[in-house]
Amino acid sequence: MSDRDARFVRAVGKVGNPETALPDYLERTYWWAYLRPASIRIFDHKVIVSAILWGQYRRLSDIVLTRIAGGNRVLQLACVYGDLSQRLARQVGPEGALDIVDVAPIQIANILRKLVGMDWVRASVADATTTRSGSFDCVLSFFLLHEMPDPLKRRVVDAALAAVAPGGRAMFVDYACPLRWHPLRPVMAAVFALLEPYATAMWHTPIAALASHPQEFSWTRETRFAGLFQVVIAERFNV
Repeated sequence: MSDRDARFVRAVGKVGNPETALPDYLERTYWWAYLRPASIRIFDHKVIVSAILWGQYRRLSDIVLTRIAGGNRVLQLACVYGDLSQRLARQVGPEGALDIVDVAPIQIANILRKLVGMDWVRASVADATTTRSGSFDCVLSFFLLHEMPDPLKRRVVDAALAAVAPGGRAMFVDYACPLRWHPLRPVMAAVFALLEPYATAMWHTPIAALASHPQEFSWTRETRFAGLFQVVIAERFNV
């Protein structure tokens, strides 16, 4: 282990939460992408994230940012490689707040390094399925659902919606079913079969159908890149 990795491992130990264990599926399926220092060195670059998302990372991030105003209180479910969290933090500004939760201590340690000096940002080790008080103007799930087993998808959607304040919104950005003629359709099917065993469900199950109480929200859905990506927004009725 290099000195840099050793220092990083020590930093990870400082943010760990003994009450939050890593899910078995995460260690088994995604250890290579999220749970090792080498994972972060390889993948946490805008150019890499953009390549994984076929050049659409910036466009999808911009859609998210257009729905968030300065002073908003935002909850981000799971850390994201690239610069989305930094842009979110700048968007809400010091008059707002950005809370980031992730079940992996190594991811929280990494995001804290990227957000040094932004005192209005809080990052903590916690499970995205944990229900939180409905006090957030926006709750964001950015390419999280496709990485979770189906029962956990439902729990994350319900937890995200429960955290939304009246008049606020939850935003789900993820994969969707591309049009039949899409040249990347067979490519993505192969990628899912080899590396993303829980992702194919996003081709067949509407995100709104994962919610236990969808009637409490107004739902909109738009697709990008010939259907390969979707942006679903659930706005809680202001009652």
